[in-house]
Amino acid sequence: MSTVVSSITSNTPAVASEDAGFVFDNTYLRDLPGLYQKWPPAAAPHPQMVLLNEAVVQDLGLSLPVLRGAQGAALLSGDTVPAGAEPLAQAYAGHQFGGFSPRLGDGRAVLLGEMLDTQGRRRDIAFKGSGRTPFSRGGDGKAAVGPMLREYLISEAMHALGIPTTRALAVVATGESVLRDSGRLPGAVLTRVAASHLRVGTFQYAAAMDDRPTLQRLLNYSLRRHDPVLLDSANPALALLQAVAERQAALLAQWMGVGFIHGVMNTDNMTISGETIDYGPCAFMDHYDPAAVFSSIDYHGRYAYANQPPIARWNLARLAETLLPLLADEPQQAIDAATAVIDDFPVRYEHHWLQVMRSKLGLVATTAASDASDLALAQGLLAGMQGQGVDFTLLFRGLTRWLGAETAAAPQALDQRQALDSLQALYADAAPLQAWLPLWQARLRQQPLAVAEASERMQNSNPAFIPRNHRVQAALDSASDSSDLTAFNRLLAVLAKPFDEQPEAEDLALPVPPAQSAAFQTFCGT
Repeated sequence: MSTVVSSITSNTPAVASEDAGFVFDNTYLRDLPGLYQKWPPAAAPHPQMVLLNEAVVQDLGLSLPVLRGAQGAALLSGDTVPAGAEPLAQAYAGHQFGGFSPRLGDGRAVLLGEMLDTQGRRRDIAFKGSGRTPFSRGGDGKAAVGPMLREYLISEAMHALGIPTTRALAVVATGESVLRDSGRLPGAVLTRVAASHLRVGTFQYAAAMDDRPTLQRLLNYSLRRHDPVLLDSANPALALLQAVAERQAALLAQWMGVGFIHGVMNTDNMTISGETIDYGPCAFMDHYDPAAVFSSIDYHGRYAYANQPPIARWNLARLAETLLPLLADEPQQAIDAATAVIDDFPVRYEHHWLQVMRSKLGLVATTAASDASDLALAQGLLAGMQGQGVDFTLLFRGLTRWLGAETAAAPQALDQRQALDSLQALYADAAPLQAWLPLWQARLRQQPLAVAEASERMQNSNPAFIPRNHRVQAALDSASDSSDLTAFNRLLAVLAKPFDEQPEAEDLALPVPPAQSAAFQTFCGT
């Protein structure tokens, strides 16, 4: 530890001289002693702005002129600490691929502090890739440009899709290189904005210390931060567990609705806020396959596409374990209360997944009995896609266009015959689709929604554009190898409007052949 301390404290960054608009209020530092270590980011030798998210700058009420300039690169690289920030490395534990590590923590990140955005929402401002911390476990604490651009791109794509997510404020090149398996790569720091960085692993760390006062403080802090209306609940710990279960059920349903595969659903990557966090080896599924895995480190498919909802439940059970001392004085009562929430998670998830699928299919609930039939309809569609090489995104967008062809109000209205031909061409054998379509048509006729309204509902639920893995990789390779952001910026602009028809970007909507997609791998970047 002493070696790490000397290497960083000798390189302590300066304090900002220009006013970028940061106004920090560091409640995590004040309220949760024992769950962090104060720690400065490493200074960057030659910081240079790569990408600045001007929409997030405006949301935070920061100064665009300052952040666009040299001072912005210094502030958002760790070379200069914004006035009022009190950097710290958060402590947390976690189950990583099922194995428990009692001490993980921010190994290459620091929380600068919190600020209120223009809507009065509290936001964490944190660096990723800003150097070693006491939790680095032998790592260099740095990050390369490619993985940080990846997180910027995917998190912005998720935001545009309407899925709760952390967001990127900036990527700044540090002017130094980092050593990875593939050689030396240009270093970078990502500035991440989040509702908070509280995780299941944060509770696991507090519980592992066997320090009930600290666990109680963490519970109270989490409720004040995310669920203040629950502070006066008869059982605050149970109320938090239920709230997190609800948020995670909704989040997982949205992931599944766009074919998103997180890749590392460890408990330290499951937030209390219900935001998606940490875009390392994540990917979007091209061809529908419940067993799809893209992470190079997920050797046994633990976090495969179809496994994500049960893994979320498993992670939630780990959170429940940490809260047992606060749930009830009598151990069995605490276990029973926690078990009821965990057992109810599949019901919560199914409810949210059905809402997602209804939107994707232009349906609305009609009677109480329609839940079971709509569930069977949606599951029947997916069952017919399995093993057919059907592109998940194109199938739902194709259904949207096919229905839209019935109304002149639909943008880019297609002849229905052509639309049907395009749909059938997605299947190796179109028989499952041909058997399913009449069932969907009959269901559409049963609801009071007009065809135009159903079409619009689908239009706003089925993206035409997702971050296709091969397109993302090509853009990152170009940015990393030759500092050419042309392909990256084009992809970023298209993904900002995922539900719009963009004929000029049709190439970005096309998948690769199934064999190439199956061979694609993503990497953590550490």
